[in-house]
Amino acid sequence: MLNGTVGQVVKRSLLYGFVVSQPLAVYVDAYPVLNNKILLEADDLQYGEHGQMVRIVQQKMQTLSYYNDGIDSEFGVFTEYALKKFQYDRDIKVNGVVDTKVKTELIRAEKQAYLNQLNDLSEPVFPGMHGDNVKIVQEALQYFGYYEGNIDGIYGPLTRKGLEIAEKEHGIELTDEVTGEALEQLYHTEETTEEDSTDYLDDNGTDFVNEQDESGGTVGARNVETRTVINASVIDIAQSLIGTPYTWGGETPAGFDCSGFIQYVYEDLGITIPRTVSDIWNFASPVEQPSIGDIVFFETYKPGPSHAGIYIGDNRFIHAGQTNGVEVSDLDMTYWQGRYLGAKSIQ
Repeated sequence: MLNGTVGQVVKRSLLYGFVVSQPLAVYVDAYPVLNNKILLEADDLQYGEHGQMVRIVQQKMQTLSYYNDGIDSEFGVFTEYALKKFQYDRDIKVNGVVDTKVKTELIRAEKQAYLNQLNDLSEPVFPGMHGDNVKIVQEALQYFGYYEGNIDGIYGPLTRKGLEIAEKEHGIELTDEVTGEALEQLYHTEETTEEDSTDYLDDNGTDFVNEQDESGGTVGARNVETRTVINASVIDIAQSLIGTPYTWGGETPAGFDCSGFIQYVYEDLGITIPRTVSDIWNFASPVEQPSIGDIVFFETYKPGPSHAGIYIGDNRFIHAGQTNGVEVSDLDMTYWQGRYLGAKSIQ
């Protein structure tokens, strides 16, 4: 059952007749403003959870280019680290939890991303037009739930209907000529969420954001969580290379061998590591259990470390294998279990 706030948003939507008779799982993809209301009233989210609230978070992080994996409603490794990158960039405590501060900032950032699109609106949009300018208009209408068609760039009946409803509700002239200024005014009519000004505390009750070093400078999340964010970036880069073919001696996206792949990923972050598996083994620092971003080593075709990959959590690692190229494999597989030598950290 929808509560009063969300119900009011739904009632002014083109989708009202559809969504009121459907479960949350059906209409949760409806449009960002409705999702904003739902998300703000939901419980906090963290690693291991699943469901439609996770889906909404994934969608927003995908819009903001933080999350590139599939929208699967599962709060797994890639969702957590996309979130931590977002927290890091926004100077929010990097803890991988979707709390009120994160929700508010996700909503604000997504809205700004839509507003930024208006800079690409090169000319006013009139009935009968088609092209990228019309797509910008359609996406703006879809943001508020006024447009339920495909983003096809055609100013047809659905686009006009959406503009007519928005025009009537907000008193903004939109139907005969749509300008960037008018659309920007539409965005600014949306209810703004009051920013939570509360400082964030660590587990001991210490002010995390405003922590100071000995010289009086701010330490904050940016320095405290640097390694976490570096590891998240390692995974992001490694994941983007999945499917690259295996090439003996390869060290570029045209083809990798196992150590060439690892070296490329770390060098993309400005971290220089040795070229061969055995040299990486000697260079890195041993750890008892692998953490995300660490290197896992195996003894395969010769004694000693001869194969390696990057650990991504959940007992999985990304590596350049001879058969399938860059892929994700499971440490629990019999083949890898019997050849596992240990894990080491680059940082």
